[in-house]
Order: sequence, then structure tokens, then C-alpha cells
Amino acid sequence: MLIFVYLGVILVQLLPLLPSVVSTDDLSPGHGSEVTSNDPEWDERGYILFCLCMGRFGNQAEHFLGGLAFAKAVDRTLILPPWRTYKNVPFGEWFDVAKVGEYHRVITAEDFMERLAPKYWPKGNRTGYCFGYQGSNNPCKMKEGNPFGPFWDGLGVDFDQTVSYHVMYTDHAGWRKRFPADKEPVVALKGAPAPYPMAKDTVPLQKYLQWSSVIEGEAQSHITKLFGDDPFIGIHLRNGVDWSNACKNVEGESKFMASPQCLGYEGKNQISAEMCFPSDNEILRILKHVVQLSDIHHIYVATDKNPMKKEIETHLSQYQVKVHHLDPWLPQIDLAILGKSDYFIGNCISSFTAFVARERLVTGKPTFYWGYSS
Repeated sequence: MLIFVYLGVILVQLLPLLPSVVSTDDLSPGHGSEVTSNDPEWDERGYILFCLCMGRFGNQAEHFLGGLAFAKAVDRTLILPPWRTYKNVPFGEWFDVAKVGEYHRVITAEDFMERLAPKYWPKGNRTGYCFGYQGSNNPCKMKEGNPFGPFWDGLGVDFDQTVSYHVMYTDHAGWRKRFPADKEPVVALKGAPAPYPMAKDTVPLQKYLQWSSVIEGEAQSHITKLFGDDPFIGIHLRNGVDWSNACKNVEGESKFMASPQCLGYEGKNQISAEMCFPSDNEILRILKHVVQLSDIHHIYVATDKNPMKKEIETHLSQYQVKVHHLDPWLPQIDLAILGKSDYFIGNCISSFTAFVARERLVTGKPTFYWGYSS
């Protein structure tokens, strides 16, 4: 009997030290709308959520940074949207959530939907907002088409009503007046409240987009295996048929896609054919210049089609260069590797290149562009 009493005393003493094993999934339906003491505090200043639903990752990243700047300007907590591929990818799988939080208040969409939405943004009381005039011929259809429908479905969101509004994202005072947090605590937008290409003053926010430990670790592992401690040049080649078609009629234009990254935001310079879809001769010309400048013999190629491995090694045989191409399972691995290259040559028009160039601008590493750099 004394043994059982003794064990009971020990158990009572240890109980406060044991971690809770009850998750929200274990709660009965009757308790599903309750916010536990472990949940984040509700922010009375309001929340904003939007779909990253324009194009591939490079475009989405520019829209995200613009939306991040907007959330801070209107002083609403940003619900970090998942990245959109063929499925929703939680923000934290690719990027460090805590680092973004150094700039402004954030919560992941998954945490918000699981831990706060049941009480504060419950089913039956969810409104979606589209930019446009109320009563126009273009009603607000939050979930029409792909990726809009799959994006919201991935978060388990259906809208009970939709509203059109006409306040520009640049009008922060007008926005706060139109959307007071006490009356509309959660504003869910069809698209990002940001321009594309991104605004010039938003570019420095790239420093808050740091890769997750998983992406960082895999990229560094590849770098170590391929180059050891040797320096390397990273290049980005867009030479697939879709890009060729996109570049057919851009010569002479002052702005197209991510072109402000090298041409500037004033619209005073013009795009050339070589900038958008560089010839093999142009690629080999600039690459040779950078190899001579840097005396680096490793070249890493990220591409959507042809890495030009044989052409490059043949053309630069006197410099004993070695060309490496991985075609990793995830394009973000290419991005992370390119960001760490000692020199980088990219495509001025591509938002994929722009992501790398912004990172290098923050870290002070050199970037060159096909058809633009001498």
C-alpha cells in the first residue's frame, strides 16, 4: 500500500511538467469553437488575407512583398497565405515565418484557420472582397476558376457573401476608413493588394524572406557536394518555348514583367530582344566576360529547358570550366543556390531572376543580365 501511495505522490508532482497531448483535433464538436489558452491572442487591429493567385512563384513573391508592405501600412496582422503550385504550400515550408515577423505582425493561414477562425471568423459569417465598382457587370467571384477556387478550398473557406469595393491599395487612409477593424475584423481579398511588377520601395523587404531550414539545408548540401569550398557562378536561362513566345513582341517596350529590376522604374529605357530571349552568342559572350573577371571555373545553371552544358564547356574550354545542372525536385532549391553564387547572370524580364537579384542586392553580391550588362 505504501508503494502505491509513494507512486501517487510522484505522479502528482510530475503532472505539471508533462506536455499536453490533447490537440484541437481531439476536441469534441461541442468545443470546436473555443479558443484555448495555447492559442494566439486575437488582434483587435484586424487581419488581412489574400490569394497569391497570379502566375508562378516569382510573380507570387513580388505580390507577397507588396502585400506585406500594405498590411503594415494599414496596420492589420497579415495572415500569411500559402504559396500556390498545383496545391497550397504552407508559407513556413519554404520561408522562415519568424523572420517575416520581424517586419510586421503575421500568423500563418493554417494557424489562423485552425486556432482563431472557428471563434472569430466562423462559418456562416465570412465575406470576400473584390476590387471594383459595386453593381458593375463584374460581380465579385472569389472562388471562380483556378487557382482561386483551389486556393480557398485548400484553406477550407467558403464565402457567405461577397462585396466589391473601390479603394486603391495606395490610399491607406481611405482603406482604414472603408474597412474599420471593429466592424470588419477579417478582410479576405481575391488578390494581393499590390502592383506587379513590385514597387521600387518594396524591394528591400526581400531581407525578410529567408529560406526555411529545410530549403537552406538542401541547397547548402548541393553546394558542398558540387563545389566544395570553391566559388561558383550561377546563371539563369529562360529558353523554353513558352518564354520564346512571351518575348516575341517586347522589343522597344519600356516595361514588361520584371524588367524594372535592370531598366529602372522610370520607363526611360527600352527592352531589347537579347534581354528577353538571349541568343546563344549573347549567353556565351557575357558568361566568358564574367569567367575572365572572376577567374571562377564552376558554373551552375538553372533553366526551364536547355542548360547548354556542352556549348558552354566547349566555348570556355581554355578556362577549364565545369558546368553543373541539377533540375531539382523543387525550383526553390535552384533559387536558394543561385542566391549563394559568387557571381550571378540572369534574365532581366524574369521574376524568377528578380527574386535572386533582390536577395543579392540585400547581401551585396554582384548580378549581371543577358543583353544588358556589358
